[in-house]
Amino acid sequence: MTVRNIRIAMNGVTGRMGHRQHLVRSVLALREQGGIDAGDGTTLWPDPVLVGRDGRKLAALAARHGIGPWSTDLDAVLADPAVEVYFDAQVTAAREGAVRKAIAAGKHVYCEKPTAAGHAGALALARLADRAGVRHGVVQDKLFLPGLRKLKRLADGGFFGRVLSVRGEFGYWVFEGDWQPAQRPSWNYRSQHGGGIAADMFPHWEYVLRELAGPVRAVQARLVTHIPRRWDERGAAYEATADDAAYAVFELEGGAVAQFNSSWAVRVHRDELLELQIDGTEGSAVAGLRHCRIQHRAATPRPVWDPDRPAGQDFRAQWQEVPDNGDAGDAGDDGPYANAFKAQWELFLRHVALGDPWRFDLHAGARGVQLAELARRSSAEGRRVAVPESAP
Repeated sequence: MTVRNIRIAMNGVTGRMGHRQHLVRSVLALREQGGIDAGDGTTLWPDPVLVGRDGRKLAALAARHGIGPWSTDLDAVLADPAVEVYFDAQVTAAREGAVRKAIAAGKHVYCEKPTAAGHAGALALARLADRAGVRHGVVQDKLFLPGLRKLKRLADGGFFGRVLSVRGEFGYWVFEGDWQPAQRPSWNYRSQHGGGIAADMFPHWEYVLRELAGPVRAVQARLVTHIPRRWDERGAAYEATADDAAYAVFELEGGAVAQFNSSWAVRVHRDELLELQIDGTEGSAVAGLRHCRIQHRAATPRPVWDPDRPAGQDFRAQWQEVPDNGDAGDAGDDGPYANAFKAQWELFLRHVALGDPWRFDLHAGARGVQLAELARRSSAEGRRVAVPESAP
């Protein structure tokens, strides 16, 4: 067995998402499973180098997980010819400059979204990477969730017929930080630091809709700061300058309409924090992060509106659970579906090392940034905004 070492500079892994999902549950999980089998007698071995601003945190993280190198000097790490891949999970405001440096150093790039603060910057990164000839990708983890994989299987199989509409509900109550600690970092609520739920979630909705129902061709949105005063990690009060809720109608190619409510100021009365419903002429499906339930045209009941009598039907019981067929992931400890972040990491590293097909690139990231930008414009101007046909 030949081992192909892939050294990865991982920047921003002292944060919650970078640490838990990307370092522990993806890169280290791939090492724990023995690396990635390339299929030709070669094992691809992820070799992380931790990068960040706080040496104390990096040293503690490296010691905890038995990782050797770490550094607070990004330039020095990028100058190391042994480093092949640069990964970025920093705050949004710091990402564009660091990714530019990595591309200039000839590193393959994989990063969290949004890839930049604005569409122009995100598109420029994609074009720079193309010209440099490096492989590049953006995290689009929602596509690898079990519930959405099942939706994709249904869509590819023609289950829905002509798609009529998509409804999305996402969110939960994020505590203000005074009497209970907030579950999200304070920069999320500062527009000057790249915060806001539209910037955070609309890049997700762009690729989810594109993959499941069609590209977005127009948006009408209302962005709101419902809770204007919050408390940061040190207990200091601050004024929230970024939106904590966004309500949007997306017009899709082909005529379908999607409605998405995204909020960090909503109390959950759903089965999961994200719920999607797709209705088509032949059938409908409702999916969360893991589960997916369907109702075919032939099995659709015949409700009758009668406000004077109690409902005589258990509407939820009339839907059928889509089985875990194990056709979209591995059969390890995660069950039939691998962790969504880990699954995409494996695909990207195969793309880097073996040239396997890959479509989740920085151009896809730029489309997500563009949708968030158009939504902000729509909200500010109080009108429907078309997505330019020339968009990548």
